[in-house]
Amino acid sequence: SFSDCCIRLSALCGYQPWRAEDSEPCPATSRWALLSSDQAALRSGISRDNWHKRRKTGGKRKPYHKKRKYELGRPPANTKIGPRRIHTVRVRGGNKKYRALRLDVGNFSWGSECCTRKTRIIDVVYNASNNELVRTKTLVKNCIVLIDSTPYRQWYEAHYALPLGRKKGAKLTPEEEEILNKKRSKKIQKKYDERKKNAKIASILEEQFQQGKLLACIASRPGQCGRADGYVLEGKELEFYLRKIKARKGK
Repeated sequence: SFSDCCIRLSALCGYQPWRAEDSEPCPATSRWALLSSDQAALRSGISRDNWHKRRKTGGKRKPYHKKRKYELGRPPANTKIGPRRIHTVRVRGGNKKYRALRLDVGNFSWGSECCTRKTRIIDVVYNASNNELVRTKTLVKNCIVLIDSTPYRQWYEAHYALPLGRKKGAKLTPEEEEILNKKRSKKIQKKYDERKKNAKIASILEEQFQQGKLLACIASRPGQCGRADGYVLEGKELEFYLRKIKARKGK
């Protein structure tokens, strides 16, 4: 009947007439408040279907079914540099995605030395696809970042017993003195001497170690897996990105 329809409509809008006489105010149970974020996205959000677009001829298409869950799209993570904050998203098949909203640490590999260390992400300096992502310091796959070189320098000095990225005549702490100028047995010293034959690194990389920052590329997808892992730039790739960064600063 008409009165039943009115009651149903008012219930959807949050008004419950049978509670009007109660002393407590009626809680807001609007239709949209009851929907989860994914359901809300289905109703009015990002859609990956093609039937809402016009035909090539310019004619409109009639929607022959409602939006489907498998056609939804989600907003980008836009991962920024800051204290770690990760949201989990329930996706198709009951699986989980890890949406990183803030990250400040990542696992980066120094390929030529087969050394991987967890280090601090300092800044975003280049992105081939979008300058806006550099301005807003957004972490995405394949963006070029500056990372702290300390973990790699410590490993190099312990592995080769040679100083790296230090100014001539710089004073060493007692711990560093022990690592670099420690007295070793003949057998151990021979091992270090063998290593020193392959200890040479590129001059461009050495300059970066002196500054305390290394250029690295992010290889993971922070908005999907919740991590910002990558590799240290070397060789031709490093030269290429240094040219690009210099050209961008010159504009």
